[in-house]
Amino acid sequence: MKKYTEMTREELTTALNEEKAKLAEWAEQNLTLDLTRGKPSQAQLDISSEMLSVVKDRGDCFSETGLDCRNYGILDGLPETKRLFSELLDLPEDNILILGNSSLNVMYDTIVRCMLFGVAGGREPWVRQGRTKFLCPAPGYDRHFTICRTLGIEMIPVKMTPEGPDMNMVYDLACSDPSIKGIWCVPKFSNPEGTTYSDKVVEQFAALKPAATDFRIFWDNAYAVHELYDEEVKLANIFERAREYGTEDNIFYFASTSKITFPGSGLALMAASERNIDNIKPILGTQTIGYDKINQMRHVKFFKNPEGIHEHMRRHAEIIRPKFELVEHVLDKHLSGLDVARWNCPRGGYFISMYVMPGCAKRVYQLARGVGVTLTPAGATYPYGRDPEDSNLRIAPTFPEPGELKTATKILCTCTKIAAAEKLLESMN
Repeated sequence: MKKYTEMTREELTTALNEEKAKLAEWAEQNLTLDLTRGKPSQAQLDISSEMLSVVKDRGDCFSETGLDCRNYGILDGLPETKRLFSELLDLPEDNILILGNSSLNVMYDTIVRCMLFGVAGGREPWVRQGRTKFLCPAPGYDRHFTICRTLGIEMIPVKMTPEGPDMNMVYDLACSDPSIKGIWCVPKFSNPEGTTYSDKVVEQFAALKPAATDFRIFWDNAYAVHELYDEEVKLANIFERAREYGTEDNIFYFASTSKITFPGSGLALMAASERNIDNIKPILGTQTIGYDKINQMRHVKFFKNPEGIHEHMRRHAEIIRPKFELVEHVLDKHLSGLDVARWNCPRGGYFISMYVMPGCAKRVYQLARGVGVTLTPAGATYPYGRDPEDSNLRIAPTFPEPGELKTATKILCTCTKIAAAEKLLESMN
């Protein structure tokens, strides 16, 4: 198969016309296919359905301490729930807060607290210190960037590498500018690259001594147990490393069961140093008397222990692994050897990151949308929606049924070839 970059004008024109004809056929089918968000499919939701009935009556509503979970009390989480996630994530129970059902909500609230009240050991609230900046590894999670944009926090892109963020850049920026107050991190199976931070990168984060004493690492471990294959992908424990450097206060750790049980009815947790916890809890106590303890009990009774969670995640993997492999197979079949795109083959997480020819991502997005395939908007994985190469597209394979997913991916391939041919022909003018 000849590379598009090696084709003559005549060959490119022929290829372009052939792909446009295919796209026209799909346009006549009035398709509505959605690859935008990493949502669990109905089959994935169904494997958690038994959790809805594990709390059956009054007797199931009492914690091991005798607390009635139907009533007020316990701001930071039931002890058995904290123990479950302590053992799962290798975090001390006393450093965990079990909160609402959304880690995104918890992260937003955490930044708002920093803006209004400051952090333990900090000078004063961020909002009183003038311009506030955040480091944003990119491509990254678009909703992290939306939080910053909504709150008026300036975002500074940091390049992602196969080992994690470019730590030379992180050190140069964070150690020289006290207005930089934090960095977003998805350290395992990152969104969208699927990268797991290397031991060296985790060590460098633990050793970081930023210019701002109120700098925080927002460690969003959203895919902590989300392997697609039987092999466990290890992520170094950042708190263990940080204790060696005395930097535990720098870390705000987040996780949830949104893609383990029910996205709308899961559990979110935050972990932090004792100093940070002591700073946060009184402010939380103003917001709420306590979070949904019946839901906390429901999760404990359903999973029982960490192995119960791991077994549950193996069932998830059995459902979604074939979808990832289907996308990878279609991309390989229709695009390999053409020199118009590349993509990752992740070992876990929820996304496939695809790079089309520079200057073509927005065009691919528009072409696909025109025939009923909705992708995450081109540029969304970069701060302010500005992909400097206009190249990255995020594919979310989990929600569609396999037949729909196959059709959507084939259309994506056709759109990629059209955009590349148009770009190359334009450069020949």
